[in-house]
Amino acid sequence: MDTITSMVAERPVVIFSRTSSCMSHTIKSLIRSYGANPTVYELDEVANGQAIERALVQHFQCQPSVPAVFIGQQFIGGADQVMSLQVQNQLVPRLIRANAIWVWNRT
Repeated sequence: MDTITSMVAERPVVIFSRTSSCMSHTIKSLIRSYGANPTVYELDEVANGQAIERALVQHFQCQPSVPAVFIGQQFIGGADQVMSLQVQNQLVPRLIRANAIWVWNRT
């Protein structure tokens, strides 16, 4: 848990992902489409990726474990939760509050 806390500290958007996960790719693309530059940890490429994945499941109840999204150091959830925020027009305001984006044009 401390590892995850330090990994998300002072970063507006953090995504724990796996390179082979199509849902992770979709969520990264969605967040980047608004101009945000998330910090992405590919758990299949980092040395302690399996331990981080276990911690995400145990401490944050991530099911499935990736993608796991933090905005403004707050755990949002996985793809379902991020897409729910998107549908409810709440994703962009959260990105703005987290200083992940500054300007958004609704064109």
